[in-house]
Amino acid sequence: MLTLRSDREIDRMRRPGLAVYYALQIARQMVAPGVTTGAINEAVADYYRQIGGEPLFLDYPHSSPGKPAFSGVICASVNEEVVHGIPGDRELVEGDVISVDTGVRIDGWCGDSAVTLPVGQTDPEVQRLLTVTEEVLQLAIKLMGEKELWSEVAAEMARHVNSAKFYVVENFVGHGIGREMHEKPQVPNFVSESLRRHEDFRLEPGLVIAVEPMVNMGTKRVVEMPDHWTQSAADSRPSAHFEHTIAVTESGVRVLTSAPSEAEKGQEDMPPDPFSLRGVGKS
Repeated sequence: MLTLRSDREIDRMRRPGLAVYYALQIARQMVAPGVTTGAINEAVADYYRQIGGEPLFLDYPHSSPGKPAFSGVICASVNEEVVHGIPGDRELVEGDVISVDTGVRIDGWCGDSAVTLPVGQTDPEVQRLLTVTEEVLQLAIKLMGEKELWSEVAAEMARHVNSAKFYVVENFVGHGIGREMHEKPQVPNFVSESLRRHEDFRLEPGLVIAVEPMVNMGTKRVVEMPDHWTQSAADSRPSAHFEHTIAVTESGVRVLTSAPSEAEKGQEDMPPDPFSLRGVGKS
């Protein structure tokens, strides 16, 4: 059974959502040739420390017993890496693309978001991959206010990707989110027989989900790397990943990980802009 949130609870989820937005702005400013994925991770970690946020990814347990927990506050997935890339000593180079995914808990509520960024100038076809994947996320946000069932949204998402001659990753999906990062329901970016039969859900007020299309350039297949976390496109061609935490309310669809409104800027109960804090976001 799905947990539906009250308007007040959704308001409280905006706090971690905005913090995650700001964390991705730190990454956006830092991404450049020569910067390491570990440096981006440390800058985001510093921001979370300064605002009293609990990183959701750090020490996240592996699904397989005996495998290491995740060691970063961000997932940093470069080029063919689809998701769950571990930040470290890798230096970005001109033409790379990097997916930065991060989540935080503030006052008991979670936010989760991701963006894929080019490093300098990238290949036009790779840039088209990023554009299409971000378009798919924006399409989902729009359709969540128009459709009754998630399967209707997922079908349009997959159709958009297929029409661009790219491939929806099916091994990983979005998720419900609230007190925990991963809650029911599973939120696929495609329509499967199991979704049609018994995993579909209504887009009703109070629903809060993390929608995260993952799109590969040449194949939907992914393979796990020896670090037990990083998932890469099986053909080693580029991948893109975008994500927002999104609520359905009586007044419409609300993106909880979006940029601050003018009214939110400077509010004492909202996370501060990281660039107003000493030392945050410096590469």
